[in-house]
Amino acid sequence: MGEVGVAQVDGTVSQQQRREQIRQDVLAHGHVRIERLVEEHGVSGMTIHRDLDLLERQGWLRKIRGGATSTPGSLLARSVGARRSDAADAKARIARHALRHITSGQVVAIDDSTSGLAVAELLAPAAPLTVVTNFLPVINLLSGENGLHVIGLGGDYHPGFDAFLGLHAADMAGTLRSDVLLLSTTAVADGHCLHRSQETVQVKRALMRTAATRILLADHSKFERRAVHELAPLTDFDLVIVDVDTPPPVVEGLRGRGVAVEIAEA
Repeated sequence: MGEVGVAQVDGTVSQQQRREQIRQDVLAHGHVRIERLVEEHGVSGMTIHRDLDLLERQGWLRKIRGGATSTPGSLLARSVGARRSDAADAKARIARHALRHITSGQVVAIDDSTSGLAVAELLAPAAPLTVVTNFLPVINLLSGENGLHVIGLGGDYHPGFDAFLGLHAADMAGTLRSDVLLLSTTAVADGHCLHRSQETVQVKRALMRTAATRILLADHSKFERRAVHELAPLTDFDLVIVDVDTPPPVVEGLRGRGVAVEIAEA
C-alpha cells in the first residue's frame, strides 16, 4: 500500500509540472500543437487532450483543432514576482491603509493576491492574529512569526498562481470563520469584480461567505482591465480600498452604486 501511495503522489507532481510547462509554452509562443506536446512530454494524445481541457477551463488557453492558442485573459497570467511589480507603490499604500481595519486578536483571511501579500508583509506588529490563506507566499512569509497563527487552506496546488485552489480548498475555506477578509481581483468593471480563473473564484467566494467583514483591495490598474469570470458585485463588500491614482470619476461611480470607498493616500 505504501508503494502505491508514493507512486500516486509522484504521478500527481509530474502531472502538475507537465501542465505548468504546457501553460508556459502557450504563453511564450501563442500556439502549441498536440503532436509536438505528445512527443516532448512522452505521454498519449488523450493525456494531452485532458491537460488542455483543464487549462482551458482555468482560462489559460483555448483549444482548437490539433492544438491550442493563448487567450487575451491568459496574457495576465504571470509569475507572482511579475504581479507584485504591477502598481507596487499603490499596493503598498493600500496595504498600509488596510491595517486600520485589523485589530489584534482577530482572524484575518487573505486570498491569493499580491495585494493581500502586501498586507501580510505588515501584519507582524499587529500580533496576535490568526491568518487564514490559500496563498503559499503568505504561508511562507508568516510561518514562524511570533504571535501569528497561520492556517493554510489545502487543495490542488497551482504553480501559475503559487496557491491552493479548486474544490478542496474552497470546501476547507467554508469551514472557517474570519473577522476580516482582505481580497483582490483581476479586474473591476460595471460594478463587478472579475477574475481570469474559475478555480480561484471558487475559493474567493468561499472566503467571502465566511467573513464578518469583506474588504476589496483595488489599485487603479484593476479598473483598466477585463476578465472572463465574475467573482461578485462590489456591493457584496463592506469596503473597497483604492489608491490616489484611481480616477475621481471611477471613485464617484463606485459611490454612486452604493459602494463604501476609502482612498489610500499615504
